[in-house]
Amino acid sequence: MVVMHAAAVRFDLHIPESRSLKVKRAAIRPIVDGLRHRYHVSVAEIDHQDQWQRAEIGVALIAESDGHLRDVLDEVERFVARAPDVEVLEVEVVHVDADGTLDWDPRVGESW
Repeated sequence: MVVMHAAAVRFDLHIPESRSLKVKRAAIRPIVDGLRHRYHVSVAEIDHQDQWQRAEIGVALIAESDGHLRDVLDEVERFVARAPDVEVLEVEVVHVDADGTLDWDPRVGESW
């Protein structure tokens, strides 16, 4: 039996210097593109599309082992936390076990 390891991550972001949607997109685009190309994950802006200083990004990934999944999750979180002009307000991680069980891990106000 093949075991699948999957997770989804939600990043709630604040872009304090943004004064327009164009400036917001310029701050978010490198994060979305960087995650997609560097870590080969699925990523999209999923909320706050019409707000100048807020963004929510969703990331989904599947790995061959739990260890690899956790390593990539850690790298993805560090990548987002290091993004210039963006503050991470909240991170929520949901793991899906082989039997379909969800394991939810909210991280509010954590220091990255």
